[in-house]
Amino acid sequence: MTALAIDNLTFTFPNGWSQGKPDDWAFYRNQFVRMRNGIKSVDVLTVDVGGVAWMIEVKDYRLNARTKPSCLADEVASKVFDTLAMLLPARTHANDADEAALACKACYATGLRIVLHLEQPAKHSRLRPRAIDPSALQMKLRKLLKPIDPHPLVVERNRMCGLAWGVV
Repeated sequence: MTALAIDNLTFTFPNGWSQGKPDDWAFYRNQFVRMRNGIKSVDVLTVDVGGVAWMIEVKDYRLNARTKPSCLADEVASKVFDTLAMLLPARTHANDADEAALACKACYATGLRIVLHLEQPAKHSRLRPRAIDPSALQMKLRKLLKPIDPHPLVVERNRMCGLAWGVV
């Protein structure tokens, strides 16, 4: 099992999977983001043993709500687009061998899946309400990302929808 820490969560992936945090890649920080303002990437890129690439965006609203709920689907879609745009140049121009290898696996993936891991406060309160309806957000993501993944998922620790990795 391999673990990645994102925000206040730890993702554990099965053996044989390749994963990384594109935001931490030297290629992303030193070359790709300089192309234009506003480029972002998803939090986790992983490729399973079957060759399916998974792009995972993590939002933890338990501590602070950074993105307005009405803008969340657009932000996720934008990060997916920017990450996809980065993969081909990273495959051929990344100086770090691990970055280039993961980008290569993602470019030759047999499938592509998008997951938004969204943690919300368990209790409703005026200060931190459970304001985001996961099913409505999932429908909006389906409309925005249909050509990339017609069935994106919106999950949380207590509702992982049968995904192979764990989150604590």
